[in-house]
Amino acid sequence: MTTIREHDLIDSIADALQYISYYHPPDYIRALSAAYEREESPAARDAMAQILINSRLCAEGHRPICQDTGLVVVYLKVGMGVRWEARMGLQEMIDAGVRRAYTHPDNILRASMVDPPIGARRNTGDNTPAVVHVELVPGDRVEVELAAKGGGSENKSRFAILNPSDSVVDWVLRTVPTLGAGWCPPGMLGIGIGGSAEKAMLMAKAALLEDIDIHELKARGPANPVEALRLELYEKVNALGIGAQGLGGLTTVLDVKIHTFPTHAASLPVAIIPNCAATRHLHFTLDGSGPARLQPPQLGDWPELAWDPAAGARRVDLDTLTRADIAAWQPGERLLLSGRLLTGRDAAHQRLVDLLERGERLPPGVDFTNRFIYYVGPVDPVRDEVVGPAGPTTATRMDKFTEPMLAATGLIGMIGKAERGPVAIEAIRRHQAVYLMAIGGAAYLVAKAIKGARLIAFGDLGMEAIREFEVEDMPVTVAVDSRGESVHETGPREWRSRIGQIPVAVV
Repeated sequence: MTTIREHDLIDSIADALQYISYYHPPDYIRALSAAYEREESPAARDAMAQILINSRLCAEGHRPICQDTGLVVVYLKVGMGVRWEARMGLQEMIDAGVRRAYTHPDNILRASMVDPPIGARRNTGDNTPAVVHVELVPGDRVEVELAAKGGGSENKSRFAILNPSDSVVDWVLRTVPTLGAGWCPPGMLGIGIGGSAEKAMLMAKAALLEDIDIHELKARGPANPVEALRLELYEKVNALGIGAQGLGGLTTVLDVKIHTFPTHAASLPVAIIPNCAATRHLHFTLDGSGPARLQPPQLGDWPELAWDPAAGARRVDLDTLTRADIAAWQPGERLLLSGRLLTGRDAAHQRLVDLLERGERLPPGVDFTNRFIYYVGPVDPVRDEVVGPAGPTTATRMDKFTEPMLAATGLIGMIGKAERGPVAIEAIRRHQAVYLMAIGGAAYLVAKAIKGARLIAFGDLGMEAIREFEVEDMPVTVAVDSRGESVHETGPREWRSRIGQIPVAVV
């Protein structure tokens, strides 16, 4: 009988979470590198280059790929022949490993879990608890699959119960365009078909833990209907033209994974969960011999890219910028920002808008006149950093705050990731402001452009507090110009037309 010791599971969970925070899986790097070589859209190609360069920097510097270091999800298959030498339960042991990983002094990871989920929503401070799924299986081993799932992609999970005669393909092709770009494509789609409502969602999440192998499948051909469905969806989703970061292009998904389970004769449950460009997952086995041994990848697995952020880019001095200056910017134009900007996301925006509605002054030091706000919740700095990885958060969540912020504060621009909705775009057009997009999944690369950071207001909000960043040559793209034209609408439309494989009626 195999004995698994408490500290071996705790150590393995902690080591694995540190590992996946800065090492992309090699299969993802190979797939993204191949997509980069095939890509014809300049904007999508630039986004992929930033993701790949960021990935290599993180592998070298042992810092997080993305500032959103994720909700921890663990799938355990516990052999029925295993004996535990432990005082804690499984949830407690896993949480102890999460706590150790996320507070590691040499690579602090961002704590994002809040409790309770409604009301106060206080940050737990150490990213616990993890979401744990346990299955008892024959054998004398413990199989562990774990992932750190970012909120941007998790928020795009969708579920439906179709009629048995309905087309899964049609439902997926209707659903994916509604996800927007907040899940940071190119990534993977996990799909669960059958079972019950909760089973379909669990299968979709578990499917994302598999290696990318779509090109091997294409080469040998499908061996069963599920593999044929994977190929069909891979081709047709990419033909939607959404592209990297939603900018339009040839590659939206690097793979489509499907798990199925028998279901009720009256039902066809279907779940879809995307994985983002910060794909983070790992599998290891405990056999009683000690903690898992994790082999670092070779740096040769990453491509050498000659990416020049200054090529064709407009340099912008944020400290002297006026509304007249931004009126000349064009949709899709690349900029390099230098100077000072303020940060803030959901919680800070809610407080600011509450103050405005009550007619009260904004906190000392919070002056948005002719300034930009960056939607970001950075990782805490370590060693000589001024700030940890600081990539953009999904801008769509701030849409409802955009009109009051632009109308009452003197704000002229915003920076985030993904598209803006109709309400925000109309506010941007009305106030002749702009929205700029930084690349999701390139958080450490963005942080290299941040030369100074200081707390301004709402320090109790932690990573959601308002800070002032001093940046130098921060790369961004004009996503919505002062006339309200959005590249997240024009880009995919252009590339869908170019690819021309999906009838418009399906979308």
